[in-house]
Amino acid sequence: MADTNLGSYLERVALRPDTAGATLTIDLGGLRSNYLQLKSLCHPAACGAAIKGNAYGIGHVEAARILERAGCRHFFVAQLSEAAAVRPVVPDADIYVLNGIPTGGAAHFVDLDVRPVLGSLEEFAEWSALCRDRNQKLPAAIHLDTGMNRLGLRRRDVEMVARSPELCAQFECSLVMSHLACSDLPDHPMNRAQASLFDVMRAQLPEAPASIANSAGVLNGKAYHYDLIRPGIALYGGNPIPAQPNPMARVVALETSVIQVREVPVGETVGYGATWCAKRASRIALLPVGYFDGYFRSLSRTNDYGDAGVYIDDKFAPLAGRVSMDTIAVDVTDIASGKVRRGTRVELLGPNIGVDDVAQWSGTISYEVLTSLGERYARVYTDQASEQ
Repeated sequence: MADTNLGSYLERVALRPDTAGATLTIDLGGLRSNYLQLKSLCHPAACGAAIKGNAYGIGHVEAARILERAGCRHFFVAQLSEAAAVRPVVPDADIYVLNGIPTGGAAHFVDLDVRPVLGSLEEFAEWSALCRDRNQKLPAAIHLDTGMNRLGLRRRDVEMVARSPELCAQFECSLVMSHLACSDLPDHPMNRAQASLFDVMRAQLPEAPASIANSAGVLNGKAYHYDLIRPGIALYGGNPIPAQPNPMARVVALETSVIQVREVPVGETVGYGATWCAKRASRIALLPVGYFDGYFRSLSRTNDYGDAGVYIDDKFAPLAGRVSMDTIAVDVTDIASGKVRRGTRVELLGPNIGVDDVAQWSGTISYEVLTSLGERYARVYTDQASEQ
């Protein structure tokens, strides 16, 4: 192929459903439905959206666009680079950067028209100095540490701010926020303890809208809604409270195709480490997905351990052996041989297998499953609600 045509050829075939190892379908209608459900639950509080981590793996630009159209006016990202990516998509929305100001980076927030979440006295000083130098009272959020010991001002820091009002005088406090550590356990006493401490601490600061609820916090009731909620995992179809039924619509589906079917005689093994041995004459289907693609090695299955599997022809097929970098093997012996061949479609995530199922099988949480979805997938965005 001539070099002049190579670039356009590669662009045409890159990460298409017929050239990628698997297809990740993202239902933006499901995302919108979840947002509107949460918005209804929190009324009259405002409903924001956490779109950090590439919107939990589904694409922060696409997520911001559909959520803004659904009425979202408050977005939360972790890094300034994420804010820069989504600002052109939501030009009139408030964008908060949860990780605060990188050292010496305050001016970038003004250039992008985004708001830092101030979590230390050093950040207070840097933001105040910028506001003073520019003779502008610029908005920022104040993050309070109510017991998580991650980010935010401790109680003694807030008391210092209260004794020195000049620390806040230079900027506009547009939001006071904290974060619940145990909201996925609704009866955990730390939830109420954090909310009570939050009330005490914020009373010492300039009056501003308040926010403490993540996805699970929203479902824990009105006491945690305050003025603004900040759902994340619930927007993307994950179950905010694993001990309860999942009230959210599914957003992601992941499908691949069989690349080979092998006959494995009794006594032969499959995969690295020979951890799975055929106890009967078996048929094994090979799939072009592995831990590079976010299909975790911890999903590996021996003869005696492991629940992970896929759906083929509406039937469950368990994994066989270890997950490798680029492939997995599944036992299709109990599926009619004519139903499984090269090219047969396989569900890895979808109507039969949720992100919470994969999380449970792999010993992690749905957040990690979603944010690990691989870069080799062809991504297809749909809006099934609008298409019906």
